[in-house]
Amino acid sequence: TRVYQTADGPVRALGGVSLDVTAGEFVAVRGPSGCGKSTLLTIVGGLGMPTSGHVVVGGEDLVAMGPAARARFRAERVGFVFQMFHLLPYLTVLENVVAAALPGTRASARQRGRELLERFQLSDRLRHRPAELSTGERQRVAIARALINRTRLILADEPTGNLDAESSEAVLQILAGFQRDGGTVLLVTHQEQAAAYAGRPVLLRDGLLQSNETGGPTAPAGTSTGPA
Repeated sequence: TRVYQTADGPVRALGGVSLDVTAGEFVAVRGPSGCGKSTLLTIVGGLGMPTSGHVVVGGEDLVAMGPAARARFRAERVGFVFQMFHLLPYLTVLENVVAAALPGTRASARQRGRELLERFQLSDRLRHRPAELSTGERQRVAIARALINRTRLILADEPTGNLDAESSEAVLQILAGFQRDGGTVLLVTHQEQAAAYAGRPVLLRDGLLQSNETGGPTAPAGTSTGPA
């Protein structure tokens, strides 16, 4: 559950969501704007905390961690991909990717960064800055940055929201390839094209998780909605 306190009173963003995602799954959470999708993703990634409940990722309870431990968890275990890319404008493409590397790994990270950018067809853009790239290229750089620490979990928040159809397809193919290689993807989107890549789509409405795209609400919080 996540409730925000506002001047007009409490606002419930999540009203008791229970969701299990198995390692190696590609799950897409769909729903209209304001339904709680981004709130759910930030809580799973440890960027925010629930008002009540538990968040267990890879066997670790994020709610039980202190802020420093959660920051370390995010750096080591989670790759974030956002709609707005969040690239540093004064760094080159390669520098943006390597900037996310764990301390003590920067030397090897440069080689891995080059390999990722080559895989994503950006080897001729290493010295370019974000303003010199198309929106699709910027998102591919952001995905390379998310993978620099060899994470096995990607949390993607509307990653195709600012892209044309062709660029969206390229980004979704990359995420699908990551999943085929054994990675786990939790994607939030309002786009059918993006959700179609998921092995399991779920629907969020008014802070409540639906059992499927057309069904009713899931079981109450604390019960399982899928394999552990």
